[in-house]
Amino acid sequence: MDSTTSAIDRLVSAIGRACSWLLLPMVLLAFSVVALRYVFGIGFPWLSEAFIWLNGAIVLLASADVLRIDGHVRVDLAYRKMSRRQRAMVDLGGTWLLLMPMVVAIGYLAWPIALGSLTMLERSPTPDGLPFLYVIKMLVVVFCVLLGLQGIANSLRAWRVLRPTAGRA
Repeated sequence: MDSTTSAIDRLVSAIGRACSWLLLPMVLLAFSVVALRYVFGIGFPWLSEAFIWLNGAIVLLASADVLRIDGHVRVDLAYRKMSRRQRAMVDLGGTWLLLMPMVVAIGYLAWPIALGSLTMLERSPTPDGLPFLYVIKMLVVVFCVLLGLQGIANSLRAWRVLRPTAGRA
């Protein structure tokens, strides 16, 4: 179980670190779009789309890493006062009652759309837009897989806290 959670954590962490390096190009793209449009009166649809798509890719790919470090927003008023076992129960329940159904539903709905987009190599509908809209749609499926894997890793970790040991019945 430890090797499984460690492997998932390493994968998700590596993807999260890679996403952090994409933040600088995203900021530069945003600056370029604004400067070109409002200073020089020039607009390039492909540049605007590159900013939007890169932002979307970062959010989709980094979400699992945020879950790994427990960085998602939560109401901590009661949670921080709970014992370790109680927090593990809340984490396990939240993962399987909220996270996993959401991941399965989004994945189930996104898969045929992403596959159809990939099959026809869908392009941006914007004239002069980017030619690979299917990549962003496939990233929604990757988002579901990564978030689901991290949910499993977190569940295994919580289960280790909850399971009885030899010295405790």
